[in-house]
Amino acid sequence: MIVNYLEKMVSPDTAAKLAVKSGDWVDYGFGAGFPELMDRALAKRRDELHDVKIRGGLVIRPRIEVVESDPEQKAFTYYSWHIGDYERKLQKRGLVQFAPVMLRSLPELYRHVIRTDVAFVPVSSPDENGYCGLGISNYCWRTIFEHARTVVFEINEKLPRLMGVDGSHRVHLSEADYIVEGEHENLPIRTYRAPSEIDIKIAENVMKEIPDGAVLSLGVGTVPFTIAEMIGESNLKDLGCHTGTISDAFLNMYRKGKLTNAGKEIDRGFSTWNLAMGSQELYDWLDDAGELFHPADLDYVHSPWRMSRMKNFISINGGVELDLMGQENAESAGARQLSGIGGQMDFLEGAYRSEGGKGFICINSVFRKKDGSLKSNIVPFIPAGSVVSAPRTMIQYVATEYGVICLSGLSLRERARAMISIAHPAFREELSRYAEEKF
Repeated sequence: MIVNYLEKMVSPDTAAKLAVKSGDWVDYGFGAGFPELMDRALAKRRDELHDVKIRGGLVIRPRIEVVESDPEQKAFTYYSWHIGDYERKLQKRGLVQFAPVMLRSLPELYRHVIRTDVAFVPVSSPDENGYCGLGISNYCWRTIFEHARTVVFEINEKLPRLMGVDGSHRVHLSEADYIVEGEHENLPIRTYRAPSEIDIKIAENVMKEIPDGAVLSLGVGTVPFTIAEMIGESNLKDLGCHTGTISDAFLNMYRKGKLTNAGKEIDRGFSTWNLAMGSQELYDWLDDAGELFHPADLDYVHSPWRMSRMKNFISINGGVELDLMGQENAESAGARQLSGIGGQMDFLEGAYRSEGGKGFICINSVFRKKDGSLKSNIVPFIPAGSVVSAPRTMIQYVATEYGVICLSGLSLRERARAMISIAHPAFREELSRYAEEKF
């Protein structure tokens, strides 16, 4: 079918030359899907261009060529919606501008507030009718390229080819201005460290709160992954998936017969997600069993209203620290940006609205510093310079290795007492003194 679009087929170098002008905003997308051929081609134009701004986020591959080729940022400036592992290294070198955003608001930003001149869209190999899948990053690509001046599809032969329910995850070659293809690196892999004793205890505490038929949204991290492992060995049944990022946690539950999506009020029988990030086995599962999934855009997946229509919607995420009022910092160490809020607020609200829903923030009670001393992750107040990612009004359940508490409906004094009850014992007296004075 690609023969019918030969007039749009160009080399990556030609596409970069025809598509991008000085002063442009260029979108690279989000997560493990990445336009690597177009990134390399654009980097070659460093000496021809100036003031080109590139947007991306949560990059887990080892390099962004436009950034590495231009450390003085004479031609290119890179903006991230969510700091990933590699972007954290760029941040230390002053090579990334962080732009805070709640993911469900991104489509509206692209529609009404911010400008996109060029979209580099990674797509799967086309089928016989010219349709391509969006691989492992649906993101809000359709919104972006429908508002862009120039659209480049980069065909990545390594991407899963699933198209989604009713075409929720597909695009057509006719929608591109230019089409490029070539040999790609293997898809980036996201792994998890082995859980600590504390991680296991936190996971055990949260497991007690999950009923049969629950619809799960699992954040990326060791505790959510450990919970999924425990679910596989539990008596729980007929769990569902409606999550921002599908990962090996869900693959493990599926293999153990726990993930059936049989009771979901929306997308019954399907696992619903926006991004995919994990092992090659995960990507192969998406490719081989596309009929099991409903990949969709941010407007669909991150809608708290849609989550609210499903019973027992359970959101499980990690955090950095919480204060005695329940305010959460999920993304910074002081003023240093560690990640971003991503979809955490979206899924917390969805769980709050769901009948029987529960939104969990899971943290270790303490952090061990380099000198061996302990710092409490439950603090009197979020310190100046740190980020309040989620307000006290949105935090429902908090889990540490010392238990699970629910803050919903509690007064400030009651919240403080609840938070202190799951703090590390070494810090409870200090926290209690502050609570007695302030609340």
